[in-house]
Amino acid sequence: MVEICDYEGSRYRTDFWEGQGREYEDRVERIALRKLLPPQGRRLIEIGAGYGRLADLYQGYDEVLLLDYALSQLQQARERLGDHRFRYIAGDLYNMPLVDCSLDTAVMVRVMHHVHDPPAALSEIARILTPQGAFILEYANKRNLKAILRYLFRRQKWNPFSLQPVEFVRLNFDFHPAYMESRLQEAGFDLEAQLAVSTFRLPLLKRLVPAPLLAHLDGLLQRPSAGLKLAPSLFLRARIEKMGRVAPVESLFRCPLCATTPLKRSAAALICVGCGRRWAIQDGIYNFKEPI
Repeated sequence: MVEICDYEGSRYRTDFWEGQGREYEDRVERIALRKLLPPQGRRLIEIGAGYGRLADLYQGYDEVLLLDYALSQLQQARERLGDHRFRYIAGDLYNMPLVDCSLDTAVMVRVMHHVHDPPAALSEIARILTPQGAFILEYANKRNLKAILRYLFRRQKWNPFSLQPVEFVRLNFDFHPAYMESRLQEAGFDLEAQLAVSTFRLPLLKRLVPAPLLAHLDGLLQRPSAGLKLAPSLFLRARIEKMGRVAPVESLFRCPLCATTPLKRSAAALICVGCGRRWAIQDGIYNFKEPI
């Protein structure tokens, strides 16, 4: 069974982002997303959306799905964003409760570094995207400049040049760019653009240079330095190359256990007509973690 990193009950918003000296990281990730994100579309999904930190960037989409494994994170997202244009889904990225070819765009930021089985996750993302659908992915770069220097000066044991992912803390992975690009191609994705992000993620620089200026400089370098692939964070946009018919707009959910679609809706649950399982709708959140 594949392990899942679960942020249930964590104070991710306050303990990691707000007031924790990460204004620079937030700004540069937004700069990168604005460069890569298709400006409009029918449906977008953010996988591992947490409390919805980046959701204000999706204004051009008719409907936005925020998927996370942690109900508590989705509750925070709903409190912040409301229900207009947003749907909140608690579920597993390895087996998403969504029909084939139903999403124009998928976004995954600060999630891949928790993914134990990237090929399985990428295959599932490819399944739910429409033909030529866009996938914007961020991943932690194993062969970043800091890791290379640490390895050369014998400050770390693992080799940043080896292709295999490194798990430096349980369920925290860094990936070699060549490994990630190969896995994307195997899943049917064609790479369109790449950016090098968070180049200046150094405590001293963040203390000395105001975050808006540091982020502006980072933004200027994101495209020119992308080919070097030395930044700690790499963003890319890929298109799924596949055949298929786009799912009707009214067709969205499928049973994550038996893949039956559509699901029958009652006041408090979605009911699978194939296996009879019921999936709760709790406080505006579709809960596909366990049937009721």
